[in-house]
Amino acid sequence: MDFASITDRALVIRALYDDHERRNYGRRWSTEELSLGLVGDVGDLAKLVQAQAGVRPIDDVDAKLGHELADILWSIIVIAERCNVDLACSFAATMDEIEAALTAQP
Repeated sequence: MDFASITDRALVIRALYDDHERRNYGRRWSTEELSLGLVGDVGDLAKLVQAQAGVRPIDDVDAKLGHELADILWSIIVIAERCNVDLACSFAATMDEIEAALTAQP
């Protein structure tokens, strides 16, 4: 699946969440709430990485790690869309900057 397809799928799922939130809570989550959700997911990711390294006892860690990484990617895509950030272009530009800095070092 290419990045454009991943982005499209993420936004379809976000639209389903929007509908669910409006029905159940009278409004969709704000960008700030999505960002807080991302922070929580990153905390969960840290625990799963520790579990994979043998520091925490978590069953089925590999599957849970894949799920959490996908959740985080979904959140990043959704937040980027809400903030009008072209994530693919921003990613490419950032990687170009990092590569240039690393290859310019002696």
